[in-house]
Amino acid sequence: MALKIGIIGGSGLDNPDLLQDFKEIEVDTPFGKPSSPLIIGKIKGIEVAIISRHGRKHEIPPTQVNNRANIYALKYQGCKFILSTTAVGSLKEEIKRGDFVILDQFIDFTKQRKLSFYEKFEFGPIHTPMANPFSEKLRKKLIEACKQLGFPHHEKGTVITIEGPRFSTIAESKMFRLLGADIINMSIAPEAILANEAEVEYATIAMSTDYDCWKQDESPVTWDEISKVFSQNVEKVKQVIVKIIESFSIEEEYRKIKEKIRTIPDFPKPGIMFRDLTTLLQDKDGFRKVIEIFHERYKDRGINIVAGIESRGFIIGGALAEKINAGFVPIRKKGKLPFQVESQEYDLEYGKDTIEIHKDAIKPGEKVLLIDDLIATSGTSTASCKLINKLGGKILECAFIVELEDLGGRQKLESEGYNVFSIVNFKENE
Repeated sequence: MALKIGIIGGSGLDNPDLLQDFKEIEVDTPFGKPSSPLIIGKIKGIEVAIISRHGRKHEIPPTQVNNRANIYALKYQGCKFILSTTAVGSLKEEIKRGDFVILDQFIDFTKQRKLSFYEKFEFGPIHTPMANPFSEKLRKKLIEACKQLGFPHHEKGTVITIEGPRFSTIAESKMFRLLGADIINMSIAPEAILANEAEVEYATIAMSTDYDCWKQDESPVTWDEISKVFSQNVEKVKQVIVKIIESFSIEEEYRKIKEKIRTIPDFPKPGIMFRDLTTLLQDKDGFRKVIEIFHERYKDRGINIVAGIESRGFIIGGALAEKINAGFVPIRKKGKLPFQVESQEYDLEYGKDTIEIHKDAIKPGEKVLLIDDLIATSGTSTASCKLINKLGGKILECAFIVELEDLGGRQKLESEGYNVFSIVNFKENE
C-alpha cells in the first residue's frame, strides 16, 4: 500500500492549490462525520488527506470538534502518519509570537470531549500507553524542517489543552504556568489521545500567536490577534509541512532503491549476508535514480574532483563526475596505476593491503568527493581519505550507495573528521 499522510489543520492548509490530482470526498464514520470533507491529493508524489479541524468556515467550536470521526476517517483512508497544525498561546517569555513549538508532551484539561473510541470493553480492557504521545519520527522531521528553513522554533514543549471556547482568566493562566505547561490551546490533547489509541503516529507543529493573559505588559489574548499572527505566518506552516512530505518522498525513493539490491546469504562464507549491487546497477531506472540523488546533493557544492574507489566506485563516480562538471580520479589496488603513485597501507581482517593514487591526480586545495558503492568497516575508505590528504585535497564528503551500519564504518570515518552520506542502510540480519 502506498504511503499516505493525514493533515489536520486550519487556515490555508486545506487549499487545493497545494495538491496535485486532488479531489474532495464526503466521508462518514461510526462516530459521525468529520469536521469537513476530505481533500485527497498528492504533494511531492506522496498521497495526503486533509481535514479542516474547525470546518471550512471555522464554524465548529473546539468542544464540538468530532475528533473521533476525524482520526477514524484518516486512519481508514490509509494514513500511516498524521501531522496537525495549531495556533497556541505562549506561557513562557522565550516563546515569542510567530515561533514554532514541536510538542513532546500535553496536559489534558478538557472536560467534555470524547477521548476514546471504546464505549465499552467487549474483548477486555484497552488502556493505551501515553507516556510519549507524539511520534518521535515526525517530531524529528518537524525539527529538521524548521532548521532547514531557518524558522525560529523550540524542539520541545508541553501544551495544556483547555475546553474553550473562552480564553483563560489571569489566575488560570498563572496556574497553567505553575503546572509546567509551555503553551496553551483548545485542540491538541484529544487528537493526540485518539491517534495513539488508533495506533497512528501523530505530531503537531504549534505556532505561538499570543501570551494568553499571564504577561502583564501585554494585552490579554483576543481572537483577532490570533488570526492576525497566524495569517502572517501561515505560509511558513505550509513550507514546513511540504518539507516534511518531501522528506517522506525521498525515503520512498530510497526504499525502492533498496528493494533493487539482492541479498545473498552465506557468501563468501557462512554467516555473511552479501549485498549484491549488480542487480541495482543493471536496472536502468534504479541506476539513474542513484545518480540523480548524488547529483542533487552535490551539484552546487563546488566539487573539483570525484575520487572513485576500485572498482564500483569507478562506475558511480564516473557517471556523477560528468553530471556535476568535475574531474574523475581512480583509487586503485597496488600495482594497477602506470605513473608515479602515492600509497597507503591499511588493515584487512587477516593481513594488510595497499591502495594507490597518482601523485598528480589532485592539486592542493581542490575539493574532493570520495565515492564508493558500499561502506562496511571503512578500512579502504579511511585509507583513501589519507591518500587524498597527502596530495593536499580537501574532502567534502564520503558518499556511498549502501551502508552496513552494524560494522561501524560511518563512526570511524566521522571520528576522523569526515562527513558521510549513504542512500540506504542494511542491518546485519536484515
